[in-house]
Formats: sequence, structure tokens, C-alpha cells
Amino acid sequence: MTTQTNVEERLAVNKYSIDRDVHITVDTEICGTCTPRYCVAACPAQCFKSSKEGVTFSFEGCLECGSCRIVCPNGAVDWTLPRAGFGISYQFG
Repeated sequence: MTTQTNVEERLAVNKYSIDRDVHITVDTEICGTCTPRYCVAACPAQCFKSSKEGVTFSFEGCLECGSCRIVCPNGAVDWTLPRAGFGISYQFG
């Protein structure tokens, strides 16, 4: 018998080496005027949060999938891979 786990439980078993040299930046001025906010819905790690002021972003739990960059219709997301040795390791999950 298999047990079901939610996204948070699955993400918790991944290994992250957080790079303090930020490799993803979000232009908050552009996000403040965006109404679809596709990034909030598309991010599987829920790094984007919607608020009255716009969108906030936290890169520390990023899965490096690039979905945010792809779905942003306004080009507000500047995304590159982290430096070598940093980011997420999927082998643990």
C-alpha cells in the first residue's frame, strides 16, 4: 500500500545549497501592475506570493525549473542557473 504525500512533504526531502549570489531577480515595479500573476500559480515550490502590493519572491526554495520566467508575460523575471555546487539536488527526494 502506498501513502500519499503533499507537495510540502516531497519538497522537504530535497537538498538545497543556497547561493547567496542571487540568481533570480524579480522586478517588483512590473509585478505591481501585473494582474494575471501567472508566476504565483506556476511555481511548484510556491516561491511567489501574491499580496495587495504585488508579488513577493523568495529564491531559497527554488526548484530551478524556470517556470516563472516562461509564464511571465511582462519579462519581470530574470532567471539563470545558480553557480556550480549551489541550488537543488534532487537525488535526495
